[in-house]
Amino acid sequence: MADWTFLTNHAHVLLCVARDPGIRHRDLAERVGITERAVQRIVADLTEAGYLDSVREGRRNRYQLHPELPLRHPLERDHRIGEILAVLQEPATTPAP
Repeated sequence: MADWTFLTNHAHVLLCVARDPGIRHRDLAERVGITERAVQRIVADLTEAGYLDSVREGRRNRYQLHPELPLRHPLERDHRIGEILAVLQEPATTPAP
């Protein structure tokens, strides 16, 4: 694996949640390559900043993203997180002819 990546772990968590709003912390940790505790902190950060809402559904959480919110860094404030998520969405599969 590379020593560095272009996206932060916060971005990776947002991307995973966008793809699967019902994802468990354990699965997030595995996909992003961080600990469950790190996932908990990141989810708390994103929730506190308003990028995520968490809704309890039975024994699990379901997350709702707010893609209309701006990126946080001054260089990127003119862009919304939804723009990043749209670019990084999994490619749609086309049925074989």
